[in-house]
Amino acid sequence: MPTKKQSAPVKAPARAKAPSDAEMKSVLGKAGAAWSAIVRVLEGKFVPLDQVWKPSKLAFGRVCLLQHKKRTLLYLIPDKGQFLVAIVLGERAFALAMASSLPAAIKKMFSEAKHYAEGTGIRFVVTSMSDVPVVAKLVEIKTAPK
Repeated sequence: MPTKKQSAPVKAPARAKAPSDAEMKSVLGKAGAAWSAIVRVLEGKFVPLDQVWKPSKLAFGRVCLLQHKKRTLLYLIPDKGQFLVAIVLGERAFALAMASSLPAAIKKMFSEAKHYAEGTGIRFVVTSMSDVPVVAKLVEIKTAPK
């Protein structure tokens, strides 16, 4: 019986083109201020801070990784009128987060999340500037010296 010739799997590009400012404003709307504030806060603490765009199967088609010296601090995922923040904490940072002054809702997400070898991750929606200090605190915990 003849066999089908299989081609090599198509590898998705490692990087995606960064969206234009107009495209981001159109998607994020009022949440764009919180996105910009998170980037500004982290740029003040982590030099250099790189914004790396990767392809995604989610609605916007791209996800932004905020990286410092090739270490991913967090993921920003644009969505209509809002965006998601995704962060993964290692075992030590997880313990620090649970003992911190983070909001109870964030601690609950972490306690209910699956624990993997690379850490425990959560995603949460950001719609306003009131979420910026929480994101900054999470990154501070993630990068706390040993």
